Amino acid sequence: MTRLVLDAISYQPGREALFDDVSLSFEGHGLVALVGPNGAGKSSLLRLLAGLVEPAHGRVAHDGHALADLADRDRAQAVAYLPPDGRAAWPIEVRRLVALGRIPHLKPLRSLTDADRAAVDEALAKTEVAHLADRRFDTLSSGEQARVLLARTLCVGAGIILLDEPTAALDVRHQLGVLDILAAEAAQGALVIVSLHALELAARRADRVVVLDHGRVRADGTPDSALRPEVLSGIFGVHAPDGLEVGGLRLAGPAS
Repeated sequence: MTRLVLDAISYQPGREALFDDVSLSFEGHGLVALVGPNGAGKSSLLRLLAGLVEPAHGRVAHDGHALADLADRDRAQAVAYLPPDGRAAWPIEVRRLVALGRIPHLKPLRSLTDADRAAVDEALAKTEVAHLADRRFDTLSSGEQARVLLARTLCVGAGIILLDEPTAALDVRHQLGVLDILAAEAAQGALVIVSLHALELAARRADRVVVLDHGRVRADGTPDSALRPEVLSGIFGVHAPDGLEVGGLRLAGPAS
């Protein structure tokens, strides 16, 4: 069973500490949504979980082993990470870009195997960009680029998938489509952790929601329990005199 643990970590990317003695555990499979206002620590948490940065204190562990101790190749096979804005003017064919996700599996100086090519085709199909396979990445719309980069991430075939705002450039239909894709990956055994600004997406699709605020975990549980009205009003400062519905959850206005 996959287990990813933050054990009493402290992390200070700037002058002030962002995380101070924070512990979180992610076990098995499922779709976990990280939500919170800007500056809450969602992106930093994902980078810590991906092993891209190291905590000042504490440790990040994967299946009982410190993530920092894993060989780069092993970590790249185990954890796939999609940064918040990977769009770029790369003059590269979409299929070749998606195939970069197979690099952790390739032997030195070896080309793609049949299994690698099958993984590329599957990722293109899952993200509904197979028809763009022969197009140049830099000729695509921002939404198309976002789905292609998601395909590259899925192409890794990792048991842990970390995504930072993968729906930011997408319209509502494709936002829901991306969450459906991620939910399907989770149902097939992957541990998927995704940061989202759209609370309704977290409420509708996530199995678990972690609410962050200034580097602290303010709520953690099912969408119904984590996205309680008092949590949303206190952290997000939502002022709705007549109440506001988020993903089917009714948020009452603050008491006067």
